[in-house]
Amino acid sequence: MNTLTLNIALPKELLKNADQLAKKEYRNRSELIREALRLYIQEAQEWKELFVYGKKQGKKLGIKSEADVDRIIADYRHGKR
Repeated sequence: MNTLTLNIALPKELLKNADQLAKKEYRNRSELIREALRLYIQEAQEWKELFVYGKKQGKKLGIKSEADVDRIIADYRHGKR
């Protein structure tokens, strides 16, 4: 693996919790932080894709504002599908 070393500042309590979790999972600190960052990036990408999908669907339905969304939800709740 091609790696670079970096220095980051973390609050003491966060680092303590990370070290405890790493020990519990039989990992070292670097492995735990790499996995956490990988999962964070993956989740951010999934949210981005979800928002893009939502915008496309909203456009298909002619939704142009939050007021349109509120109206659609209210109509649905009152049986006006």
